[in-house]
Amino acid sequence: MVVKFPFKSVSGSKIIPAVVSVMGFLVLSACAQAPTPQGIYDPDEVQNRGVHQFNLALDRGLVGPGASGYGNFVPKPVQQGISNVAGTLDLPGDIANNILQFRLGNAAHNTLRLAVNLTAGVGGLFDPATVLGVTEKKTDFGETLHVWGAEEGAYVELPVIGPSTTRDTVGTLVDVALNPLRFILPSPESTYATLAKGASRLGDRNRYSDTLDSILYDSADSYAQARLLYLQNRRFELGQDSPPDDSAFYDPYEDPYGQ
Repeated sequence: MVVKFPFKSVSGSKIIPAVVSVMGFLVLSACAQAPTPQGIYDPDEVQNRGVHQFNLALDRGLVGPGASGYGNFVPKPVQQGISNVAGTLDLPGDIANNILQFRLGNAAHNTLRLAVNLTAGVGGLFDPATVLGVTEKKTDFGETLHVWGAEEGAYVELPVIGPSTTRDTVGTLVDVALNPLRFILPSPESTYATLAKGASRLGDRNRYSDTLDSILYDSADSYAQARLLYLQNRRFELGQDSPPDDSAFYDPYEDPYGQ
């Protein structure tokens, strides 16, 4: 059985019922196979393009300059340490999704990585796990929904967060709401964790600035270009498509919570 989302757009009044519906269908669709998406389904393109213009203005006025300043003034070792901490903070969510996907080998792998970096890596400041060959196996609840048979749905561009699909929008909401760190870290440590993830995203934006600026500001149609690259990369990550032409594509509006 294939899970079909009971909504077309991503308005707030429809997202929450969709989350509940999807969660209810998970048990019933455990053995389902998500259909391979064909082409681009973008029924709300006019609305999405309006959001894209807002995101471009946000990147031009805030995210881009902030990333440039971060890259120029924060020492590289400090940037790497922050990136390491942010990656370690993502691991509990990855492990939870590994378990929901019944990928217990990946769950054990990420658990070992978490243990090594928390201990030998001084709380995640360093990354000895990668040196030992225990590399990161990232995932998210959007992939969990894919594994459980949920369709990709329509393409969506979300304010601040950026390119997504209806399935991945639900996944992002669930990842943020159910992030284990929300229940583990007290205040102000939880605030520090959020700041570390935000700073790490600025570092990523700076690292891929040439590619991103070319896509966002040099393309004849930056919306269509970003949409195509996002869908190609996402489908490739899920094993549904061949490698995209530009594997270095990074979403500048990626969720600041790192989901």
